[in-house]
Amino acid sequence: MRESLSVSEQWPGRPDAWQQPATFSAPAPLVRVPPRRRRSALPTLLVVLLLTLAAFAVLRWALPDVLRGGPPAGLEEQALPIGAPPLGAPATGPYSFMQTQEDGVTPVTYSPCRPIHYVVRPDGAPTGGDTLVASAFAQISQATGLRFVADGPTSERPSPEREAYQPDRYGRRWAPVLVVWSHPEETPDLAGDVAGHAGSSSVTVDDGPAHYVTGSVVLDGPAIGALLTSPNGTAVAQGVVTHEVAHLVGLGHVDDPGQLMNPTAALNQTYLGNGDLAGLAKAGTGPCAPEL
Repeated sequence: MRESLSVSEQWPGRPDAWQQPATFSAPAPLVRVPPRRRRSALPTLLVVLLLTLAAFAVLRWALPDVLRGGPPAGLEEQALPIGAPPLGAPATGPYSFMQTQEDGVTPVTYSPCRPIHYVVRPDGAPTGGDTLVASAFAQISQATGLRFVADGPTSERPSPEREAYQPDRYGRRWAPVLVVWSHPEETPDLAGDVAGHAGSSSVTVDDGPAHYVTGSVVLDGPAIGALLTSPNGTAVAQGVVTHEVAHLVGLGHVDDPGQLMNPTAALNQTYLGNGDLAGLAKAGTGPCAPEL
């Protein structure tokens, strides 16, 4: 879901320059008095401009959230990325992205210059489910350089219409990523052989690039619990959860059965392949987003 934030700017008009005419005194001897120089309006304009910019910065912070459609801009944003993909990460291999910018090539990404917070609804989690989730985020963090922060449990339910900004529940910040252990009765998309699904919400400011700001990872608790009791079940279950967290940061499906992002290879491919790692490295090197 794409959301738009906009703030209009109003600039004061240029102050009129002024000139005081030269004067002469009499009846003293005639003395030539040079005309006074026209006083430049530039210093005044600079002062007004600086004050306006300062006021605009304050306005952008204090503007009611309902008018911005989101929290105050730049929360936790650093000037530089706070992590990076590992040196020597694969640069080639099959991968795809779930969403691209208007050029159709550049992926939409999370800002690498701020941490990505997540919360977990533990209801219905299989034994060891918390370890699966923590390990999946650790693997994706290692591959992308993105930093994930666990904020603890939540009671929020999964919803396809989840709001990216929920100040009443999470405060004046983008809602943290929601990780939910669910089941087909609550989440019909988990029906059949679907063990999970995930995705993120993107936001744009004016005509700038889109950035992900939050998302959801919905896992089928009963199905993954059953996997854990099967042969090689822990590795298979870990692959399923890691596959979904890779979707969260923007990776799409691929046809190559040697990649974890192949949708039908979960029983045979339980770890990230070279194409997965190449795509994740690219997903971790998007632009910063101080405007969000």
